[in-house]
Amino acid sequence: MGTIHKKFTISSMLLLCSCSFGLAQRSEVGFGIGTFNYTGDLVRTYNFKYSKPAATFFYRSNLSKVVSLRTAITAGKIGASEKPFDAFSTLRNASFDLFLIEASLAMEYHFLNWRETKRFVRFTPYLFGGIGLFGISGDVQKNAEYSNVQVSIPFGLGFKYVYNPKWYFALEFGARKTFFDYLDNISAGDPVNKNYQYGNPNDNDSYYFIGLSVTRTFYTIPCPTNPYK
Repeated sequence: MGTIHKKFTISSMLLLCSCSFGLAQRSEVGFGIGTFNYTGDLVRTYNFKYSKPAATFFYRSNLSKVVSLRTAITAGKIGASEKPFDAFSTLRNASFDLFLIEASLAMEYHFLNWRETKRFVRFTPYLFGGIGLFGISGDVQKNAEYSNVQVSIPFGLGFKYVYNPKWYFALEFGARKTFFDYLDNISAGDPVNKNYQYGNPNDNDSYYFIGLSVTRTFYTIPCPTNPYK
């Protein structure tokens, strides 16, 4: 009986340890809706007036209780009209309207240990940063040579709220630094032509995503094996 009890105790401990480890290795999928916005040669500062609809789908792997790795696809419309700030921009009177799709990989850092079941913390602010690729389609600048696929650096902050252990919501603001000056179809030009359809070639464009998302959490509980069989 002693040997059987010992085997049962060891097996139970293995099961508990495996389950605890499995619960820590959570994966999540989510969907969000929001808006794209832009700053560049046409609009110098963030302006809600130029927000256009966008959506995102993502997969997240939780590396620890405060650090996560997220992959996402985000797509939507992006565009703006000239917001004149001098005589030059008034004469230019330019605008653009594009479809943009982005694939990104980012790390998230949560400030609170919101996954600790023994503590009643149902929310946390977080920061994120990573790397992405974006592609654009629509009107392009004539006589400009560039690729429609470019690199971006996504970064930003957000706030998560836990509805229950399987579902939670998040509100996020993210900026995308680019190394690209043709998002608005305005960049370097030939001032001799006097067509005013050019801007500052040393000032790259940026775009932004604000969104509200819902996430479903999945728990992986591996089945332990008994080494004493």
